[in-house]
Amino acid sequence: MDIKVVSVNISEKKGTVKVPVESISLNESGVAGDAHSGKWHRQVSLLGTESFRKFEKQAGRMLSYGEFAENITTEGIILHETHPLDRFEIGDVLLEVTQIGKKCHGDGCAIYREVGNCVMPKEGIFARVLKPGIIKAGDAVKYFPKVFDIRVITLSDRASAGEYEDKSGPATARLIEEYLNGKSWSSRITRRVIPDDAGLLKKELESAGNADIIFTTGGTGIGPRDITVDTIKPWLDKEIPGIMEHIRMKYGAEKPNALVSRSVAGVKGSTLVYTLPGSVKAVEEYMQEIVKTISHSIFMLNGLDMH
Repeated sequence: MDIKVVSVNISEKKGTVKVPVESISLNESGVAGDAHSGKWHRQVSLLGTESFRKFEKQAGRMLSYGEFAENITTEGIILHETHPLDRFEIGDVLLEVTQIGKKCHGDGCAIYREVGNCVMPKEGIFARVLKPGIIKAGDAVKYFPKVFDIRVITLSDRASAGEYEDKSGPATARLIEEYLNGKSWSSRITRRVIPDDAGLLKKELESAGNADIIFTTGGTGIGPRDITVDTIKPWLDKEIPGIMEHIRMKYGAEKPNALVSRSVAGVKGSTLVYTLPGSVKAVEEYMQEIVKTISHSIFMLNGLDMH
C-alpha cells in the first residue's frame, strides 16, 4: 500500500488539539507557527490513521485529524514500528525519526481529559527536519529505514598473506549483525583483512567515510607489530575509556593476560570505533560488553535524548 499524508495540523498552544490546515511549512525548527517547533528533537509529530481508527472505538465517536496533537496524519504505514534514525521524504521535505511514543501528559492533554486515555504516547512518533519545505494532504510519503554501515577490519600479517583463515573478523561481523537484528535494525557489513601496517590501516579508516561503526581486530597487544591502537588512538576525536577499562578488569580478574590488551573505544565524527583483540574468544568477550552500550551511544552521537 502506498503511504500518503491525509491531514496536516497545527496548534498554537501545547496540550491542545491541533486544527487541520491546507498546508504546513517546515523549517529548521519544525512546523512554522506550531507550539511544538523549536531547537529540539521532537519538532514534528506524526500519527497514522491505523492508530486513529483503533482509538475511535475506545472513544465511542469519530475523531478529527489533529485531536491527538499530531502535525502530520498518515496512511499506509504502522508508524510506531519504525525506528529512530529512519527517514521520510515528503515532496521536498526530509524528516528523520527521533522518538517513538512519549510520556503521557494525562490531564494536560485534551483527548485524555475526555476519554481517559491517549494513543499518541504509545503509537505516535516524532521527527526532526533535515530539509525544509511545504507539506499538504495528499502528498506521497517515501520511507527509508536506517541501514547501519558497519566496517570490520582485521589486522594480521599472516591472515592477509593467506597463511591462515581470518576468524576474528567474521566473528565480529556475526555478533554485531545478531545484535542489530535483535533491534530490528538493518545493516550493511563490509569486512577487510590487511597486514599489520599503519599506513594501510589509515587508508582503510579514511575510506570508511561516514560509517556508523568501525571495528578492528588484532594488533592490540604490545608486540613489535601491534600498531592498531597506536594508529587509531590519536585519530579519534573522543575516547570512551570506560568500556575497555571495564572489559579488562572483568576478564583480567581471572585471566591476568587480558590486562595486557591496549584496546580502545572512541568516536571519530559520528562514527563509533572499537579496537578488539585478534582471538575469537576475546572478540566474543569484548562484544558481549560493547553491545550493551551501542544503541545509547548511537543515539547520543545523533543528538537524540532517549532518557
